[in-house]
Amino acid sequence: MAPASETQQLESLERLKSGHDRIVSELRKVIVGQDRVVEELLTALFANGHCLLVGVPGLAKTLLVSSLARVLDLKFSRIQFTPDLMPSDITGTEILEENRSSGQREFRFIRGPVFANLILADEINRTPPKTQAALLQAMQEHEVTAGGQTMPLEPPFFVLATQNPIELEGTYPLPEAQLDRFMLHIHVDYPTAAEEERIVTETTGSAVPALDRVFGARELIEFQGLIRRVPVADFVVRYAVRLARSSRPEEGSPDFVRQWVSWGAGLRAGQSLVLGAKARALLAGRFHVTPDDIRALVHPTLRHRILLGYRAEADGVSVDAVIDRLLDHVK
Repeated sequence: MAPASETQQLESLERLKSGHDRIVSELRKVIVGQDRVVEELLTALFANGHCLLVGVPGLAKTLLVSSLARVLDLKFSRIQFTPDLMPSDITGTEILEENRSSGQREFRFIRGPVFANLILADEINRTPPKTQAALLQAMQEHEVTAGGQTMPLEPPFFVLATQNPIELEGTYPLPEAQLDRFMLHIHVDYPTAAEEERIVTETTGSAVPALDRVFGARELIEFQGLIRRVPVADFVVRYAVRLARSSRPEEGSPDFVRQWVSWGAGLRAGQSLVLGAKARALLAGRFHVTPDDIRALVHPTLRHRILLGYRAEADGVSVDAVIDRLLDHVK
């Protein structure tokens, strides 16, 4: 008979796999297609990582995030980033009020929208760097400093930011330090013709689908701990590290990297690849990680961590094309 701890792990694995299937089923009530986007988003959430969703308007990015918050029963907060948004609009501010019992005036901190479980940072590149930086401490340390006090954020805590890739006028590109704090860069593409017809039919009718709760915050934290305990073979870790290191234009790197890349992926890339592969394996019902799990996450993990040079732009080479070459080069 299996030991109790092993039996509990197997039961948790079955609950996670069953819960994953139910989450996908619930999201399909409101989201047509976008299966890859949903899987990458769930992988990042269960791995406790932040995501950057990039796609043109109207592809249900906001609907996907808000629906996910309802299915997971998480406190949801949406922040619409604009050029006049201030850091205090995100973190909160102090107000002066009178204490009715003592008659004295005192400052009281009013918490901002960042004090939630799931934050949708809508069009994050439309606000100046000062306001973008207000999210940095929250994303990295899971705490907020305001009014001379440091306040922890209640777990779980995720930031899902969206960007519009076609309207760049009047925008503020995210600095590399902030981009690196996003675990995955998820590209949201147009649906197929059949999916688009279904979307138009369903969204112009009167039916409003009801979403059922699948997990809560406590279960989500439990599964995040389980993912951290998944063992990974040395050769799988070595493969992830070699992919990240090969993207850096230095001596020993592939010729195409030294020709097209001006800055490669940092240390967080390997960490994100391995942690995401663990989550992907468990969501598929497996307690072992394979190189295929790593390969499935290479594009969203490296896409925002590789900076191309002027030669790549002149040759019409995209960052995804460079990643494809990396996958062929690193065996």
